[in-house]
Amino acid sequence: MRKKFVLIVFLTVSLWVQAQSDKTLVRQGNKSYQSSNYSQAELDYRKALDRNPNSLTGSFNLGDAIYQQEDFQKAAETFAKIANADVSKEQKSKSFYNLGNSFLKAKQYEQSIEAYKMALRNNPADDDARYNLDYARQMLKKQQEQQDQNKDQNKDQQKDQQKDQQDKKDQQDQQDKKDQQDKKDQQQNNQDPKQNQDQKGSPEQQMNDQQSKQISKQDAERMLEALKNNEKKTLEKLKKGKLINARVVKKEKDW
Repeated sequence: MRKKFVLIVFLTVSLWVQAQSDKTLVRQGNKSYQSSNYSQAELDYRKALDRNPNSLTGSFNLGDAIYQQEDFQKAAETFAKIANADVSKEQKSKSFYNLGNSFLKAKQYEQSIEAYKMALRNNPADDDARYNLDYARQMLKKQQEQQDQNKDQNKDQQKDQQKDQQDKKDQQDQQDKKDQQDKKDQQQNNQDPKQNQDQKGSPEQQMNDQQSKQISKQDAERMLEALKNNEKKTLEKLKKGKLINARVVKKEKDW
């Protein structure tokens, strides 16, 4: 970037006391500016503007003093006010040029590009404005590329954070389920012994149940034995019946 600051210096002497007063203050400000005492220069220029608010020289040089103190936003406001005033094309070009420099320093590249364009419209022969315009465009491109890269990195970081949070949640859910199951198992293992005994029944009841099962088995054996005996008796009766029938049946004679 080419630095070019226009400091308006006038040497004419006015007959009016008020004009002499604000011009004297501007000259004092110029001396402070050239000595790099920019804060004192700003103060002198402001005093000059208090005496003559319409002083173009005082306003322009005030912007330069503020710029040198790196308060680029205020400097831009000062130059923009002059550029939009009813001044000559040369003055507009110089104001837009310094306005572009202020925006450039503040890394407001789009605004600086527009300011340099306006400077060139009012003075197409300004090579410094053309050079700074190209420089501002390059810086804007780099800024946009950096913003895109940062945006992608932020997206990746956000995805990683979301994944980590989900993994932690899943892990916590699994741990909670395990704890609940362990607690349930522990409660079942720690049941009241009396309750376990009640579920099994008292020793007396268990004995009665066992005897009941044994009696039932004995009854079944008796019934089976009785059936066998009855079957045996029935067979014996059948045999006897056959023998009796054999005695009474007579053989028919042959005629």
